[in-house]
Amino acid sequence: MTATATPTVLTARALLLDMDGTLVNSDAVVERIWRRWAERHGLAGDEVMKVVHGRQGHASMAVLLPDRPVEQNLADNARMLAEETADTDGVVEIPGASAFLAALRGLPHALVTSADVALSTARMDAAGLPLPQVRITAESVGASKPDPEGFLKGAAELGVAAADCVVFEDSGAGIAAGRAAGMTVVGIGPRAGLHEPDVAVPDLTHVRVAAGADGTVRLHIG
Repeated sequence: MTATATPTVLTARALLLDMDGTLVNSDAVVERIWRRWAERHGLAGDEVMKVVHGRQGHASMAVLLPDRPVEQNLADNARMLAEETADTDGVVEIPGASAFLAALRGLPHALVTSADVALSTARMDAAGLPLPQVRITAESVGASKPDPEGFLKGAAELGVAAADCVVFEDSGAGIAAGRAAGMTVVGIGPRAGLHEPDVAVPDLTHVRVAAGADGTVRLHIG
């Protein structure tokens, strides 16, 4: 579903937030790192870029190099994470992210990212954004998005039923994970609209947050 002129109102008990492409624009770094990786492996950069958003690196490698041993993917992923963590040039907030996170203070929310602790900390810091208190990172899960494990863990950590959560995501893998978790999905940015979230907006300036009297979170989107 794409954004319309008519605002959508959603009610949730908790919000689960992806990072890259949702709160932080890290596309410049992702492009640099993954296009270099594609060149090293004789793969077309444009095809690689269609796969890597939203997934953990080793999961992307498994899709792109299906015959390569898992151990090699994990070792390669560790090197890639170190490169990405060290490279924050061009990392900025998604428009509206700072105000959005400020509005969530005191309301139930969690970061659910395919990045590890070091990378998520580096990117949020580079973008000038505070880290949510509850964080589900690559170390927290056994399966990468599009598996719903991360979102389900985020809901459990907050003590909220999956059906009462709203996910904010930008990638196909992330939107599929949110849907598989049984959650409402708000798509952020140009990638999101291609993957049929429940509602989509260009960025977080199109989202307003209000606390409901019954402890819910009301979202005005559009």
